[in-house]
Amino acid sequence: MQQLEQSKPHSNGSLIPSLSPDRRRQPVRCMVICRLHFRLFPNWKGWIFPKNFPWNQARYPSFLAAANSVDFESYGFENEYKGIDYNFLFHSCTKLHLAKQLHALLVVSGKAQSIFLSARLVNLYAYLGDVSFSRRAFNQIPTKDVYTWNSMVSAYVRARRFSEAVDCYYQFLAFSGLQPDFYTFPPMLKACGNLVDGQKIHCWVVKMGFEWDVFVAASLVHMYSRFGSVDVARKLFNDMPFRDMGSWNAMISGFCQNGNAAEALDVLNDMKLEGLRMDPITVSSLLPVCVQSDDVISGMLIHLYVIKHGLESDLFVSNALINLFSKFGSLGNAERVFDEMKVRDLVSWNSIIAAYEQNSYPVTALGFFKKMQLIGVQPDLLTAVSLASIVGQLSDRKISKSVHGFIMRRGWFQEDVVIGNALVDMYAKLGAIDHAHTVFKKLPIKDVISWNTLITGYAQNGLASEAIDVYRMMQECNEIIPNQGTWVSLLPAYSHVGALQQGMKIHGRVIKNSLYLDVFVGTCLIDMYGKCGRLDDAMSLFHQVPRKSSVPWNTIISCHGIHGQGENSLKLFKDMVDEGVKPDNVTFVSLLSACSHSGLVDEGQWYFHVMQEDYGIKPGLKHYGCVVDLLGRAGYLEKASNFIRNMPVRPDASIWGALLGACRIHGKLDLGSFASDQLLEVDPENVGYYVLMSNIYANVGKWEAVHKVRALARERGLQKTPGWSSIVKGSQVEVFYTGNQTHPKHEEIYKELIILTAKIKSLGYIPEYSFVLQDVEEDEKEHILTSHSERLAIAFGIISTPPRSPIRIFKNLRVCGDCHNATKFISKITEREIVVRDSNRFHHFKDGVCSCGDYW
Repeated sequence: MQQLEQSKPHSNGSLIPSLSPDRRRQPVRCMVICRLHFRLFPNWKGWIFPKNFPWNQARYPSFLAAANSVDFESYGFENEYKGIDYNFLFHSCTKLHLAKQLHALLVVSGKAQSIFLSARLVNLYAYLGDVSFSRRAFNQIPTKDVYTWNSMVSAYVRARRFSEAVDCYYQFLAFSGLQPDFYTFPPMLKACGNLVDGQKIHCWVVKMGFEWDVFVAASLVHMYSRFGSVDVARKLFNDMPFRDMGSWNAMISGFCQNGNAAEALDVLNDMKLEGLRMDPITVSSLLPVCVQSDDVISGMLIHLYVIKHGLESDLFVSNALINLFSKFGSLGNAERVFDEMKVRDLVSWNSIIAAYEQNSYPVTALGFFKKMQLIGVQPDLLTAVSLASIVGQLSDRKISKSVHGFIMRRGWFQEDVVIGNALVDMYAKLGAIDHAHTVFKKLPIKDVISWNTLITGYAQNGLASEAIDVYRMMQECNEIIPNQGTWVSLLPAYSHVGALQQGMKIHGRVIKNSLYLDVFVGTCLIDMYGKCGRLDDAMSLFHQVPRKSSVPWNTIISCHGIHGQGENSLKLFKDMVDEGVKPDNVTFVSLLSACSHSGLVDEGQWYFHVMQEDYGIKPGLKHYGCVVDLLGRAGYLEKASNFIRNMPVRPDASIWGALLGACRIHGKLDLGSFASDQLLEVDPENVGYYVLMSNIYANVGKWEAVHKVRALARERGLQKTPGWSSIVKGSQVEVFYTGNQTHPKHEEIYKELIILTAKIKSLGYIPEYSFVLQDVEEDEKEHILTSHSERLAIAFGIISTPPRSPIRIFKNLRVCGDCHNATKFISKITEREIVVRDSNRFHHFKDGVCSCGDYW
């Protein structure tokens, strides 16, 4: 049997068909097909013919079998060949080069003049992704009817070249002399780039009398919904004299696209009353809105319907189910749906990868990406977005370079700002904030998400001042309007430096736009007030925001915890349960931490048990770390050590760090040395642990051991994080380092410190030299204590603010014990409330007493 083999690509991108080795007919077929190709593809002179065509490698048997029905009996083109199953040929063309061979075959058989077949050829090229050949085939049609014009418009729409579709439509109206029919308008409505264009097409629909056609009316419903005019869409839907399944789906999809879950479900109920059942399109529309509205019950009911009616086999339904289970954290069900899919497309792979990536299981997500590659599925831009996030979560800088290079080679960086934003986020999560800023500057287009991502990156890397600077630069770009994401990114930076006034300005903008009703923006404001020492304001705002999710509850519980109000945290937890809000793993981290700060040892241990037994939450390393801190801070060091030994998971650096910190507080050298050895194994690059161990040795006067620990840190290239304290004056953040003498007012500051020291000594203050971690004389030790960053900031606050006004200080490390004692005296002699937030908690000093009760 003669066979027309697969075409091979050549140097100029053209295609040459492989020809049958049948020597009786090969010369004729070769000449005919090649002559046709030379006419259709005029750049034939650049072709390079291979020495041996792959005659016997038929990769597309369906197309080849149909093509072999052609019997070339002459060298001419004038004969019409009968017996060719063109319908089967069109359906068999699954590759672009086969479509081109079919095009040649139509010319050979004299069917290129057929309007119907030429229109199908236009559609075929568009389906295979080459609308330029669609246009070429369209232009070769001598007499065009409405069907061919509709086909060309549809081809542009399929290729998402909407402006060309609109141009083609107006050419049709202006030059064809024909009138559109009801098939013309659905693709045109899809091509509209804005509501005004859609309304113009609607006018044509009314003028032509097609508004009652069910297909056109459904397209109008979809168009108005797409541009947010759901009221108009609903009126059109209600006015339809007859509704088919497509109409109902259009209206349900319209409400879903606009986040109107309740209205979508109402239409669904009306549809059921009409005796219609959900089909795969209905299900695929409703499942995403269940995710958006956090409607677990409706989502599960729809899933039961899918199982009952056997719709799981539908590709779109399965993909929507994976996304549903992913957003609800049910990854086991998501993977089960994926495993049971008989057919998977790229969306399926992207969905399962994103499911594990978005739920912080980067290793599993990366495993699915590797499986996808092994079976030959090519990634797209969305795959790369997930991959960048995976690399950021894995903190793998080596892979990050490969991912960045892969994206650049594909040209995606210039194509879509989404992938650029993902790279900025990836580098920020890796701690490579300079690389993140470099990528940001190279973005061809910067949208509000680009700015938000960079602000978040700086804030999460502890560079709050830089994050605020980025926001100021963003404000200079008039075309960028801040949104909810901006405030969610920026408010933590204000919280970090204690910029209360700036945070309150953001609060004003939020109120103006009613954004405080957004749970995430409202929660960030609660967190900002709490971390700026305004717990009453945080609590007041908490009562205004929606509290149906655990997010605001977790935040307010944590705020009370860091202020040392553990009893209030426990009461809030009880209120949360009473209001029917289900606690999550973050809730118990906040609760256990609050118990630790307030010395509520029994309560903390009880809630650790309740978390597992009553709520089925498996403890994570953060929970274990909180319990170790709870026991260690209270002095139960042996109990904390035994707790670590009995943990079912391997302790990480946070666990051993909590134990080492407790040994530092209680001066337990032997156990501290053991914890230090464990830390050097699991996290040898964290300089903070070297500092803690050297402090333990310094407290007991083992200066030789101190020097050894510090020398080891230097050998490993580690530098101690310098301690600093900040205070906000107006819109300016003033930062002080220990011994700082570069501040413009340093002479006034030190003069004030001398006066303060003399006054507090007269009240009974005695310097605690054990907090000087250097082997120097007592006079030098006292000078070092007086020069600590928190005291410099307090002195600056006293000389820069009105008498008796509150002073708020922020310190990046744990407050020094001697400074803690001194500040109690300072608050008494100055009659001020002094609020100090260190790395662990808040201290409210007033009338010589601290809110922590000297327990921190």
